Amino acid sequence: MDLQELLLRLLKAELVIGSSAILWREIIGNGFGLASAVLGMRRKVAAWPIGIVGNVLLFTVFVGSAIGGAFNTPQQLDLWGQAGRQVFFIAVSVYGWVRWYEYRKSHAGEGVGVRPKWAGASGRIQLLAGAVVLTTLFYFVLKALGSWGPLPDAWILTGSILATYGMARGWVEFWLIWIAVDAVGVPLLLQAHYYPSAIMYIVYGGFCVVGFVSWLRIERRERSQQLSEGVADPVIETVG
Repeated sequence: MDLQELLLRLLKAELVIGSSAILWREIIGNGFGLASAVLGMRRKVAAWPIGIVGNVLLFTVFVGSAIGGAFNTPQQLDLWGQAGRQVFFIAVSVYGWVRWYEYRKSHAGEGVGVRPKWAGASGRIQLLAGAVVLTTLFYFVLKALGSWGPLPDAWILTGSILATYGMARGWVEFWLIWIAVDAVGVPLLLQAHYYPSAIMYIVYGGFCVVGFVSWLRIERRERSQQLSEGVADPVIETVG
């Protein structure tokens, strides 16, 4: 068996449950996504490259029927918003990867890639404005592309971008945005029969609650330590 044939088999590999078939690359892609989330909660830089691998795999799933050939999917439904979010994930993840790497390098004793903090008034205005503008824009784009469920898909795409950006900035609020994404994503993906991704959203929603509480505690602890030591937060002062 040559390399090309092996890759074709991997792309087409399915898990058959009753009358339904699920692509293994959808399962594996979501596995990488969950691993990235776990590492993100622990503030490890490796969260970003691992997440990118999952993004590439899932991109081929959500537009598989449009690409055709070896990439074809059992569902025969193209979710362009879901596919688009993978592209934006990759772009924002490169930004987050560099940002967290630089932080870890300049704070070698901490062994983490970011210091959790609240977005503040300015950051929240950015997130709110981004939510309104991008959801509206993506709705019309996805509708024109014939994406299935353009409005919820537009919010999922928008929320995913904002949450990933917030994670890169170390904003505690990014967990809450993910929860809002999951609340819309679960019913959409169940209706479209993308079951591994829907299950992933359910698991990830619960995980986001844990992540939010974890980062909240870290933010409060570190802010309390800084106040007791009389030290200003250099991250908040220098980040624009």
